[in-house]
Amino acid sequence: MGSAAAQIPTSFGHELRACLRCRLVKTYDQFRESGCENCPFFKMDEDHERVVDCTTPNFTGIISVMDPSRSWAARWLRIVDTTIVQFISFSALKILLIDLPSSPWTFWGHSITRIRLIRFVPGCYTLAVSEALPEDLQNLCEDERVPYIPPKRV
Repeated sequence: MGSAAAQIPTSFGHELRACLRCRLVKTYDQFRESGCENCPFFKMDEDHERVVDCTTPNFTGIISVMDPSRSWAARWLRIVDTTIVQFISFSALKILLIDLPSSPWTFWGHSITRIRLIRFVPGCYTLAVSEALPEDLQNLCEDERVPYIPPKRV
């Protein structure tokens, strides 16, 4: 597999929370102690107030993903290896998410440069969250060049 697995929730009661960016599910205490394995830039383990800002107890369903690179469920949930790419169009920087294509990359005639490979760790994930990440944390994701896809219904 290559990547270490996330902590498995130690209980499945009302203390469970889901990361608003990657939808990883753990208990409040687990997020406070070790943060989110997929989103270390949130630094939840250093700033415990961030746990409340970056996670939610309001989510639907839980699925265990053992190998995100091979799981059809992970692909359906978009918990797969993706590459963030950039292309320059009319001097504007655009960020796109695409599956790992072969080189050289082009998109509508624009050359593409790979910026960063995003890997999700094996663990328990929710099917859907019902809240959006706060705007300041969305900006942090953008600064870190990691994707954030808001929930379909907020």
